[in-house]
Amino acid sequence: MTISLNHTIVPARDKRASAGFLAGILGLPVGEPMGPFVPVRIGELTTLDFADADFASRGVGEITPHHYAFAVGEDEFDQIFERIVEAGLDYYAEPHEPKHHGEINTWRGGRTVYFDDPDGHIMEVMTTAAA
Repeated sequence: MTISLNHTIVPARDKRASAGFLAGILGLPVGEPMGPFVPVRIGELTTLDFADADFASRGVGEITPHHYAFAVGEDEFDQIFERIVEAGLDYYAEPHEPKHHGEINTWRGGRTVYFDDPDGHIMEVMTTAAA
């Protein structure tokens, strides 16, 4: 049996804005809303389905940050990194302290960069050499 990830739900304060943010940085389109979700297709098989988190009804004040990592080619990395810089995002080389703000990680044979989305999720973009 072959197993592949079909989708995962990304909690957001504003699903449309969060989906648009990530899609814009990665250079991907935002899909048509499906029920309560706004999807961003990652590759051929997987979507990140952004959903508004209903905090008030659960007594939750903040979103628990998740980590999402994307393997890309060298040219895609350059394009994505350019959009990160153009957007004025704080980027860093490590997801833990010290984060090395303003740096790209080249310590594992490829390139990796981290940045946070508007809801505090940690986004990682790495070249396939670093995967």
